Amino acid sequence: MKIESGQTVLLTGASGGLGGFIARRFVKLGVRLALAAHLTSDLEGACSVLGNNRGDVHLFLADLRDAEQRRDLVKRVRDKVGPIDILINNAGVEFNSYYDKLSESQINDVLTVNLAAAMILSRLVLPEMLERKRGHIVSVSSLAGKSGPAFQEPYAASKAGLVGFTMSLRATYRGSGVGASVVVPGFVETGIYTRLRTVAGRPAPTFLAPCHPDRVANAVVRAIEKNLPEVIINRYPMRPLLALAALSPSLGEWLTRQFGTHEFFRAAVEAQRKSM
Repeated sequence: MKIESGQTVLLTGASGGLGGFIARRFVKLGVRLALAAHLTSDLEGACSVLGNNRGDVHLFLADLRDAEQRRDLVKRVRDKVGPIDILINNAGVEFNSYYDKLSESQINDVLTVNLAAAMILSRLVLPEMLERKRGHIVSVSSLAGKSGPAFQEPYAASKAGLVGFTMSLRATYRGSGVGASVVVPGFVETGIYTRLRTVAGRPAPTFLAPCHPDRVANAVVRAIEKNLPEVIINRYPMRPLLALAALSPSLGEWLTRQFGTHEFFRAAVEAQRKSM
């Protein structure tokens, strides 16, 4: 699907570090951009990252954990900006912890915001996309959904779910003019990674060295314009290793340990526990 001036793009999680880079990338394309975030301060941050390049930008408050607010968000964007041509499911919640120490509320928050909200928003925008025979849905997943790092059970499950959801969506609506893609970043140089590195007192494993968020933003655009099923973003090639892990889960588990991924998150969790 060609991205054109005047199309309406709804971006959730617009206040996060990655959301700001995606927003800036789409402003340059001349679209009508609807930015959704949870708090007023988040929206102010989302707007500030655009600087003077505001373009046709509209701000919306929405708590994606709430079913009524999800429905209302789509309605407000439709009424104020226009029918949604592109939906970018970028909102995400993450808790790094021993799983047995997480509360049910924390688990539900991760699964609801990261996965359920993305699926429901997609369902809400699909009818008009199908009627126009044009539209695209992008979901931002994570390599955590491919490798299952320690201390990230709900997050990894939610991100793996986005991959499966996208593949099913593509199969169901193939030939309809409506496409779907999933973008799968590893560590990205935004606030979350910086915080983890600071808390852990060590950088990410070398093979998972963070990449610049511009790469993720560019990947979102490329996925839409080429209707790609999945785009993995990492500093080093990951797909061959993921293929090996699929052929031999035991080998995949061993490789993940060797990369030091589990120990990176363990160091962050243990440091957080000591500081409490």
